[in-house]
Amino acid sequence: MGDVLSWEAVRAYDVRGALARVWSGRAWRWACVVVAGFVGGWLGLALGGHVVTPIGPADVTLALTPQWRGETVVDVAPFGQLAFDTHRAPLRVEATVSDIRLAAAEEMFTDPESINRMAAGIGADLRAGVIALVVRALLVAALGALVMGLLLFRNVWRAVGSAAVSLVALAASGAVAAATFNPSAIAEPRYTGLIAGAPQVVGSAEAVVSRFTQYQEQLAGLVGNVSMLYEATSTLPVYEEDESVIRVLHVSDIHLNPASWAIIGTLTRQYAVDVVVDSGDLTDRGSAAEDAFADEIADLEVPYVWVRGQHDSMGTQRAVAAQPNAVVLDGDVHEVAGLTFFGAGDPRFTPDATRLNPGLGEIADLGEEQAASVAESGEEVDVAVLHTRTQAEAFDGVVPLVLTGDEHQRSTRLGAEGTRFLVQGSTGGAGLGGLDHGSGRPIPYQASVLYLDAETGRLQARDDIDLGGIGLTSAQVERHIEPEPGRPVGERGSEPSEGASASESTAEG
Repeated sequence: MGDVLSWEAVRAYDVRGALARVWSGRAWRWACVVVAGFVGGWLGLALGGHVVTPIGPADVTLALTPQWRGETVVDVAPFGQLAFDTHRAPLRVEATVSDIRLAAAEEMFTDPESINRMAAGIGADLRAGVIALVVRALLVAALGALVMGLLLFRNVWRAVGSAAVSLVALAASGAVAAATFNPSAIAEPRYTGLIAGAPQVVGSAEAVVSRFTQYQEQLAGLVGNVSMLYEATSTLPVYEEDESVIRVLHVSDIHLNPASWAIIGTLTRQYAVDVVVDSGDLTDRGSAAEDAFADEIADLEVPYVWVRGQHDSMGTQRAVAAQPNAVVLDGDVHEVAGLTFFGAGDPRFTPDATRLNPGLGEIADLGEEQAASVAESGEEVDVAVLHTRTQAEAFDGVVPLVLTGDEHQRSTRLGAEGTRFLVQGSTGGAGLGGLDHGSGRPIPYQASVLYLDAETGRLQARDDIDLGGIGLTSAQVERHIEPEPGRPVGERGSEPSEGASASESTAEG
């Protein structure tokens, strides 16, 4: 009897052990299916979880990726990012402007009513883009999980199970995101990258949002204006140029505005510019974090002559000098694109409050020394480039053309000894500070295309280009014909009136 009971006990124990082993095996397999669903879905989203959708005249890339902290990120490369705590689901939504469609922008330029239609349709464009993103995200997540399941299990049903897990997880996360969506989070962004100091530079977020609200119906017009400028010059006074003309694009005071690179690049291509000259203040604070901003110079594919402004540090100068097409002038002479340039950096560095910067008298004295050095060297310099008018005044009679910036407003005069002084406005609309300008009106983007004779190095004509500041739709180009391009320099004479001496006209869009 004892043997029988022992045998029954052993059999019962074996059955329970077998069931436990079977159950543990199934649990392990299902756990692997779930893990494959999560990992495969994540890989699918990482590789294909993005769509390009038209929003107004721009093509915007929307991307969706898993992340423990739910947020919406707007990427304004190379400036940095703005992040908003818009939802609580473990999903990151990222929006990046990938392209501007010039055809759409030009349509708005020629038809003002289309701007109003665009403003009314942006909501629909964004809604369609989000729907397309959600559909694509579900598809690529399921496909990623399916492929992962097939690779791991070699079993169709387990692979389908992994795809189902991925779909359920993503759909649940989307439902949580929709339920917890907080549109008011847009008023409390987190800044990273170069715009980390944006609240201090721009002002309160509420004031800036309010200002952009005033401009929103006109914002898209600025994009089309650049593309129309070259065509507009056909109505200007005729300047018979030939192959010997050297075209110089004069820019200044970009002040860390990434929009400037698009404008400079477009003008460089449309005017077939031979060399870009920047008279300083590329950055705002000259910090190491801003050095990456200079990397855009290499994309211009033409020589970029640059002098340091009062907002640029020696670190900024090294970052510019590292670009393969950059020529940094700091008290020396270089021949670039057939022209001989002298340039020198501003001796001040105003962002550093602890630094004892030279006064205007000392800056003027430095300019006198530099001008005397150029005159005594015997080199025939065509163009002198400095940041500030005070430092440049001494070059009257030493070189035929002096380019400066600093004042954020374009002006020109002919010196008593024959030197033409050109002060450029801000090609960056005074940077972020232009959004909170005291006048309440945006500062315009300004640049000039200069036409110089390749044989004599003398200025023949120039096109002064103005684009309306942020949100405005004005664009104009004025052509000025230099009245006496071969005038003697270094001989004191009477100063002609700018209005009387130059033939000019305005083309507006």
